[in-house]
Amino acid sequence: MLTAVLAPFVAAGFAPLLVRLIGHRASFVLALVPGATCAWLLSKLDEATPGVLESTPWVPGLDVSLDFSLDGLSLIFSLLISGIGTLIVLYAGGYLKGHPMLGRFFLFLMMFMGAMQGVVLTDNVVTLFVFWELTSLASYLLVGFESHKAPARRAALQALLITGSGGLALLAGLIMLADAGGSWRISDLIGAGSWIQDNPLYLPILILVVIGCFTKSAQWPFHSWLPGAMQAPTPVSAYLHSATMVKAGIYLLARFDPALGGSPEWLWILTGIGGLTMLMGVVFALLETDLKLVLAWTTVSALGTLVFLLGPTHEPGVKAAMAFLLVHALYKGALFMAAGNIDHEAGTRDLGKLGGLMRVMPVTFAAAAVACVSMAGLPFGLGWVAKELIGAAKIALEDEVGITVIAATLTNLMLFCVAAIVAIVPFTGHRTEAAEHAHEAPWSMLAGPVVLAGLGLVFGMAPNLVADSLIAAATTAVMGRKATLDIVLFKAVDWKFLLTIATFAAGAVLFLLWRRFAEAWRAVLNPTLDRGPDRGYDHAMAGLAALATWQTRIWQPGLLHRYMAASFAVVTLAVAASLARGDVRLSLAFDGGRLIEWAVFAVTAAAGLVAAFATTRLLAVTALGVLGLGVAMIFMLFGAPDLAITQFMVETLVVVILALVLIRLPGFRLSSRSDRPRWLYGSISVGTGAVVTLLLLGVLAEPFDPRLSEWFGATAVPEAFGHNIVNVILVDFRALDTLGEIIVVFAAALSALAAIGIGARARR
Repeated sequence: MLTAVLAPFVAAGFAPLLVRLIGHRASFVLALVPGATCAWLLSKLDEATPGVLESTPWVPGLDVSLDFSLDGLSLIFSLLISGIGTLIVLYAGGYLKGHPMLGRFFLFLMMFMGAMQGVVLTDNVVTLFVFWELTSLASYLLVGFESHKAPARRAALQALLITGSGGLALLAGLIMLADAGGSWRISDLIGAGSWIQDNPLYLPILILVVIGCFTKSAQWPFHSWLPGAMQAPTPVSAYLHSATMVKAGIYLLARFDPALGGSPEWLWILTGIGGLTMLMGVVFALLETDLKLVLAWTTVSALGTLVFLLGPTHEPGVKAAMAFLLVHALYKGALFMAAGNIDHEAGTRDLGKLGGLMRVMPVTFAAAAVACVSMAGLPFGLGWVAKELIGAAKIALEDEVGITVIAATLTNLMLFCVAAIVAIVPFTGHRTEAAEHAHEAPWSMLAGPVVLAGLGLVFGMAPNLVADSLIAAATTAVMGRKATLDIVLFKAVDWKFLLTIATFAAGAVLFLLWRRFAEAWRAVLNPTLDRGPDRGYDHAMAGLAALATWQTRIWQPGLLHRYMAASFAVVTLAVAASLARGDVRLSLAFDGGRLIEWAVFAVTAAAGLVAAFATTRLLAVTALGVLGLGVAMIFMLFGAPDLAITQFMVETLVVVILALVLIRLPGFRLSSRSDRPRWLYGSISVGTGAVVTLLLLGVLAEPFDPRLSEWFGATAVPEAFGHNIVNVILVDFRALDTLGEIIVVFAAALSALAAIGIGARARR
């Protein structure tokens, strides 16, 4: 399994080189990677059992390892990722043939594939989050692949920010979940469901994990990024919607169902938000005229359906969810690739400009029509089987059977209408101008939709091929007990069958009235959409920019005195708070001092006051020099002549250099008093002085610990071969610190030299 996860990343590294060597035919080589993974997984259909099958140390010091497990749930997801991924890689080679950035595209696509395989196969919470965020990063690069287009950049950033924010919530939830369950292994957490739900932090854990899953799987109100992601090239859209990122949240909800599911909170959150998203998505699909956006909104609806089915945590719902997961992946991958063929060959995706393509694109039409059979839930398609399971799951909700049946019926009839639109409108009727120049796509772009649509038809007529090996096995993994699936294609004529027929009839009528319905509902819903989550995202980004501007204006005004005041104020408050919380003793012992000490103190203090109130640069520099000399005298009076000599030299040089520089500077002007409030700056100065004084008195009250001084004295000569202990400390014991200081001074000198040179050239 480690190979299945890492192989796409290795292939990603070689993708640009392969494209450079053999062009678009690199897709044939790269497709071997997911193809081999898919073949290996097919060989494991009867062997997938829960438990960690592989474990490789990754960060042993933190007890983090690459743990991977394979059970029915991870198997069905991994098969979809690798199987559909194989077809997507082949499709991308034809769709982007001749694109100058094809190598980069394959790099991103293979990285995306590897990240998704990691999400569904890992058994470690830490590595789960790493792969989870890698999917967001890879999708950002893929959605914004055509970075020269502003809408693509916006869509990529929107997807990254929404899913990334959800990822932060998920990280917090996973950490709390691991703490509550007592393990970082997912398999252990699944078995600790009773402990986790009895934990006082269960509700915060649930909310945080659900937010992470909802942002990834485009549930309301986080759904707006998914339709926007249609700015990506069609191979990305097909892969994103059918088998990868949007299904990651569904996978995690199903995976943690044993640990977090079964509670009233889980039930109402998932069924409420899932049901709302389910209906909203299919309604908005009817309002669109862009073929990819129509399909995108049906994906939002499908994801809502999956969340809705996982809410009750009962076996019929999980069976229906696993069946619909498979159905949706097959027909949605086929339909997106068919839509890409139309766009690629006809030059448009606008349903108002498409028509009559059946004669010039017969294979694409056949694949789309067969896929729409499953999408509509018609007999002979796998969608019919899933629809029957979904109906049984919703009827099993005894307390909410009326609401669920109504929601299911409305969704099904509108989804039937959408399927009819996709299968009929672009391909039938009068041949439009776009169809005049269209022709059938190459075989590499036909293999995907034909294979996926064909599988939906085959599995629909022989559902037992996947009933036990995939659907029942995945249900077993979620429920934690053996599940079986008995599928009967045609049951007795009862009220459920009659309701299904009525739903198809209503969907057909809605299709006939579709354009009028869409126009009427656009007039009603457009004002609401203008204030919806997508517009809310724009407002949020504008508000963030305004907040950043406001903060920058306050904290980064470009005035040195403000920076200094803020720095001193923060440090003073922090130290004062620490002193207030601690038990600080003050040393107030005072022996009177010598007259010379008082004289030096008076001169130093006077120099500080003069520097603070100086109105000319020369006076300020002179006062600062006197203050520095006073400090040097204090060093000398208290037994540190080496420091005193250094201070004398530094202060003398600084005064001389500054005096020479000041000659060339303009007049000394203070900013307005409103910009320098004396009461504020005076308070900061007095507060800083008081806190430093208290801090020093507190230090003097503590007994002196001579161990460090004694160690320096004892080791200076035998280890550093130096008798001047101060020099030894600076050059040997604190060599890197001293080197850093030298580098800083040197960099400042270079900057000053460059500034002087720029000023000289400007004057010339």
